[in-house]
Amino acid sequence: MKGATSVGGGGKDDSSAAVSTKNNKPKYSRFSQQELSAWKPILTPGWVISSFIVIGVVFIPIGLASLFASEHVPKHMKSPVFIYYELDNYHQNHRRYVKSRSDAQLRGKASESATDTCKPEAVTSNGQPIVPCGLVAWSLFNDTYRFSVKNEVLDVSKKNIAWKSDQENKFGSDVYPKNFQSGSLIGGGKLNSSIPLSEQVDLIVWMRTAALPTFRKLYGKIERDLPANTTVSVIIQNNYNIYSFGGKKKLVLSTTSCLGGKDNFLGGAYLFVGGLCLFLAVCFILVYVLRSRPIGDPSYLSWNRNPGGYVN
Repeated sequence: MKGATSVGGGGKDDSSAAVSTKNNKPKYSRFSQQELSAWKPILTPGWVISSFIVIGVVFIPIGLASLFASEHVPKHMKSPVFIYYELDNYHQNHRRYVKSRSDAQLRGKASESATDTCKPEAVTSNGQPIVPCGLVAWSLFNDTYRFSVKNEVLDVSKKNIAWKSDQENKFGSDVYPKNFQSGSLIGGGKLNSSIPLSEQVDLIVWMRTAALPTFRKLYGKIERDLPANTTVSVIIQNNYNIYSFGGKKKLVLSTTSCLGGKDNFLGGAYLFVGGLCLFLAVCFILVYVLRSRPIGDPSYLSWNRNPGGYVN
């Protein structure tokens, strides 16, 4: 009886396990079994050639319109007129340069001594931390510009030239410049020690390092219209040394259009892709006409259909 009880108990447990397994079995659905209807286009020569022609016909006019919008001069420049300085052959993306900064120090006063990643501009000769430390801040751009039209000085606004997220999250309102540009070798501009880093907009713009060796950064804004053919006089204080490494400096006045600021890359890219598609379309047409071959039966692409297209 003891053995029978053991067998009976085992049978009950097996039955419960079987019921549990049956209840946990996933419900059948066409989605889980990948049986939903789907459109699977067959890339026949006609489809491929037509697609390339359509892309070319659409992209080329867009490219021409983009270049026209970017190159159309002279024209009335509506406020605000953005002032950019452009640097060539300046590698802000160099690994050692990019790493020479302390984001923790920039965010809060409590991390003022966090200068381990800032070498060689980490501390002064007597061991005091430099705020902000690192080569990025040390090389701050410091050329200045003064604009005038018919001897009337144009005010340059620095309002909202830096990203709001950078000002609020990356640069602390309780962090003030300290021991900055106090060494024997001066890299760039100096900072007002009475203004917190969150309000040092020129520094914030400069600290957002560029990915390419040729880049533009926003210097300020002229908040008035400049009519077409207006002569703008510029007085430049040439402080920033870029000649030792063969760099170049440019000054750019620009406004925004429906396509953004002046940039020929977008229009050129559309023209290149459109022209390439038309060229490939012509090549495929020649190949299809001169060396054509019979097209296979698409029904063979499905494993559960006969060549005639009927289900087994």
